[in-house]
Amino acid sequence: MKFNRIAVALTAVASTFLVTQAQADKLDDIIESGKLRCAVTLDFPPMGSRDAQNNPVGFDVDYCNDLAKVLGVTAEVIETPFPDRIPALVSGRADVIVASTSDTLERAKTVGMTVPYFAFQMVVLTRDDTGINSYDDIKGRPVGNTSGTYEAIALEKDVKKWGNGSFRAYQTQNDTILAVAQGHIDATVVTNTVAASTLKSGKYKGLKVAGNAPYVIDYVSLAAQRSEYGLINYLNLFVNQQVRTGRYAELYEKWVGGTPVDLTVPHVYY
Repeated sequence: MKFNRIAVALTAVASTFLVTQAQADKLDDIIESGKLRCAVTLDFPPMGSRDAQNNPVGFDVDYCNDLAKVLGVTAEVIETPFPDRIPALVSGRADVIVASTSDTLERAKTVGMTVPYFAFQMVVLTRDDTGINSYDDIKGRPVGNTSGTYEAIALEKDVKKWGNGSFRAYQTQNDTILAVAQGHIDATVVTNTVAASTLKSGKYKGLKVAGNAPYVIDYVSLAAQRSEYGLINYLNLFVNQQVRTGRYAELYEKWVGGTPVDLTVPHVYY
């Protein structure tokens, strides 16, 4: 009987060891595979879009390439609409989200999020003929935004609080902006980067920026599987290195222009 108990105990120990060995660290998996799969949104210029040759370009694309380079692997951009970012990660289609993902506490219940790697100021985008000149002017108007984004959640919440007007959700950023341009909605809230890129493109006539939206600065993070502590720690250090080597400022100047947004949060991140 004693021998049987010892045998059972040894079997349990051996099983635990084998299970532990089988659960390889995601960071090791990426390095060994030679490939980093980044979920990137490509209808959100200048963070992500496609050039005339249909190649992925933008701040987030370069950021993914930088990460792959330091890991010694090849970057693979997985085009991922805003609503599909977390599903792509959770399902295993992507290794890391590099897609301007706001670091909300709700999202952090599902995925692991890093310190901020970028930050956005929100502005009102409308048409010249709406008479809208500030955020307060959109009260009672038909408005909309891109499903699953920070600004969509905030805007829909305000519409419900006001008790009048209407809110419509769209699948992509392009759909949202087109809805404003075509008069389906009177305004939306977008990042300062999207607004600048949209007006600069000349693709949509008669659009204008009507001041800032009264939302907090939108800090966005890289994201990985919540249980992958080794990878998340590495990503945090990578963000740190991007800033202190000047690469963050370089990419900001390349894709956005002007002075980089400070990634420190008063009394939180220093």
